Amino acid sequence: MLRLQVLALAALLCACSKKEEPAPAAGAQGPATTEPSARKPIPVGLVIDVGGRGDHSFNDAALRGLELYAAGKRYEGGKYVDATPTEVRETLPPHMASLASSIQPLPVKPMVLQSKAQEDYTPNLQLLVDQGAQLTVGNGYMLANAVRAAAQENPKARFLLIDSQVLDAQGKVLKLPNVRTVLFKEQEGSFLVGALAGLVTKTGKVGFVGGIEVPLIQRFEVGYRAGVKTTNPQVAQTLMSVYTGSFNNMAAGKQVAQDLIAKGADVIFHAAGADGIGVIQAVKEARAAGKSVYAIGVDSDQSHVAPDAILTSMMKHTDLAIYQATKDLVEGKFSAGEQVLGLKENGVGMAEVRVDFPGKAEALQKVDALRQRIVAGEIQVPAVPAELASFQAAAP
Repeated sequence: MLRLQVLALAALLCACSKKEEPAPAAGAQGPATTEPSARKPIPVGLVIDVGGRGDHSFNDAALRGLELYAAGKRYEGGKYVDATPTEVRETLPPHMASLASSIQPLPVKPMVLQSKAQEDYTPNLQLLVDQGAQLTVGNGYMLANAVRAAAQENPKARFLLIDSQVLDAQGKVLKLPNVRTVLFKEQEGSFLVGALAGLVTKTGKVGFVGGIEVPLIQRFEVGYRAGVKTTNPQVAQTLMSVYTGSFNNMAAGKQVAQDLIAKGADVIFHAAGADGIGVIQAVKEARAAGKSVYAIGVDSDQSHVAPDAILTSMMKHTDLAIYQATKDLVEGKFSAGEQVLGLKENGVGMAEVRVDFPGKAEALQKVDALRQRIVAGEIQVPAVPAELASFQAAAP
């Protein structure tokens, strides 16, 4: 099984109604083992899911990996403009800032399609292949079936699937020679923010807001619960969890967060895509009304959305995984297989804590001690609910 090394992280969608950047002319596709031509920018396609651009989370992380890191561009006012090394560096947490010098623009041209509905996934992927994309990225587990169909229909095209394995009609893992899949140990990053939440809460009540209740999102919740349980077992017993049933309904996210705040939750972690922006808005409004409450962001560092309201974010580095796959393509090294990335591989982590609170330094030291124990293999963070009851880890 393939694994990214640290510079797997370092050196590491229309049928939908609109295309975000004019696609290059269609070009010939070589077989998966042929090195792309370096004479002109190599077209690389990305299909993002229904949450869309501007979710400040999962989709924006993928866009960052292709546009900012790989192409060296920012998408601004409907077009691409050159980005600076500083803009790359600012997207990395402090403990990964040294990787910025290894992220160099590549000779690639991004082609991005946003999906307005699940029915758009397959035609969007095919459209990018038809338009000459030499690597096509399906961003999210919801695109797994579409990637399987497109990869089987286009055996000479290369695909990258984020957040899922390729499964056959019976749900069994299917290894395709032209697809790389990347999975993340979301539970490990979620454990860290849960540990912090257990140390920060003053009301003794914390909450979790998920999007669609599937195993992927449950890993966020289970890891979060395990982290809270480690630093504050009593709080873990009353942790409140709600699922919105979507990833693109900010109003739903705001409503459930308001309900949690009304019930006394003063730290709320979301893993709900664009719904999470509603969670953050609810926390921001509660703080404006005088309540001491924090939100914990997800996938990307979401502190810029509401600087005073975001305690931290659980970061999932899909951006670096996409950058690395694109780099491999450019260098003729792209290969199929499966990558699984956790804290040890810098695939997940915790964003910088920018807000101040009593005992901050000591709390962060405790969380970092837990991070080191996970990396060393001393703590095995549970990933499914059935593992949670028996989980025990000594508090730092």
